[in-house]
Amino acid sequence: MKPIISGRWRRAVEPDATPASEPVPSRSEEIASVAVPKVSRPALIDEKVKLHAKIIDEFNLALLDKIPADELNRHVRNFVSEYVKTERIPLNQTEFETFADEVFDEMVGLGPIEPLLKDPTISDILINSHESVYVERGGQLEPTTVRFKDEAHLLRIVTKIVAKVGRRVDESSPMVDARLPDGSRVNAAIRPVAVDGPQVSIRKFSKRPFSMDRLIEVGALRPSIAEVLKAAVHGRVSMIVSGGTGSGKTTMLNVLSTFISPKERLITIEDAAELQLQQHHVSRLETRPPNAEGKGEIRQRELVKNALRMRPDRIIIGEVRGEEAFDMLQAMNTGHEGSMTTIHANTPRDAIRRLEQMVGMSGLPMSLNSIRTQIASAIQVVIQLQRLSDGTRRMVSLSEVTGMEGDVVQMQEIFRFAREGVDSNGTVLGSFRATGIRPKFCTDLKLRGVDFSASYFDPTVAL
Repeated sequence: MKPIISGRWRRAVEPDATPASEPVPSRSEEIASVAVPKVSRPALIDEKVKLHAKIIDEFNLALLDKIPADELNRHVRNFVSEYVKTERIPLNQTEFETFADEVFDEMVGLGPIEPLLKDPTISDILINSHESVYVERGGQLEPTTVRFKDEAHLLRIVTKIVAKVGRRVDESSPMVDARLPDGSRVNAAIRPVAVDGPQVSIRKFSKRPFSMDRLIEVGALRPSIAEVLKAAVHGRVSMIVSGGTGSGKTTMLNVLSTFISPKERLITIEDAAELQLQQHHVSRLETRPPNAEGKGEIRQRELVKNALRMRPDRIIIGEVRGEEAFDMLQAMNTGHEGSMTTIHANTPRDAIRRLEQMVGMSGLPMSLNSIRTQIASAIQVVIQLQRLSDGTRRMVSLSEVTGMEGDVVQMQEIFRFAREGVDSNGTVLGSFRATGIRPKFCTDLKLRGVDFSASYFDPTVAL
């Protein structure tokens, strides 16, 4: 069997490879021999990336899951000790222990991408092949020096991720949605659908959940708009959060859910559980893909039907994609007002059209007019989000569904983000404005004791 460490590094770090005539120095003595000024943290991160590359080259990765953790830890610490000594990295004993622990954690974690997962400035990790890894920082993509040993190494990491959530990825099922323990969303595709080898996209979740104050701070919306949304959630106004990929739909849904009363029972339904609701009384449901025999699949539609039997006050669907849209509208129309979901669409009007198409996918004999009537009766507010060219994410429209006129769903825009240009740095300039229309749901909110100043909806007043 191939040893866990190969070549000259094996001879350097394995105890039995040292001649008996030479005493084996302790790790403290080795580190003391390179006692030089303290190294900076950024430089240490660079050294860790270099060390990771050497570990990938020298270690027999196939054995990592088969040997005891204590033995692996010993090999890694000896390897790190020899590397620090050879490269003359200025570390004291405490720094060395921390450095070795971090390297070991990365080996037993998700390998080369573990430092990227721990970096709070990174929002997306995009693996295009075992030799090409990109990240998104501040809304902009940039390449990294991270690499995997080979395609098999990357596939091993992907399998490790999906196995933890009871899913699989192989030639018969080459695409998979999964999640990391912290809720970060993972999508992976392997051969034969991925021509150049495994493709992995990781949408990281912030360690500190976003609040409405934080959204206001980053300029996603204004305080007056936030107050209207907060009151609408309290008043059980059913909402749809619409937007493109990466526009912040899930983040907005998480933030809106913080305004739901803790006395209400929430049921969440998702393809891959990623919502981070702050309430205590939350029941989470997740779809299940078919097994190797093509059986056992549980879709969102079945989960929505089951949720109605679980005595929910509100149902929150991570994203509506298909025929479950009909059951969701039925729930909103039969005592579960205040339910929420997200949908992929470029405008509020497009979101309504997509809902029409999804209800049509249910296969029920319904006329277009009856479908639109269901939508107009169930949905009251559409929040449109957009990721702008400078990488910022903003609420660009808040619209109200007011009912039907003939066979057309009527909508009116309450707030919008008006773009005014781009500065020399590429930053999008613009301002939030009221349209001058007071939403109809304000009448219901007033009966609940919530009233807004007329200035909130005055188009001449800066928001």
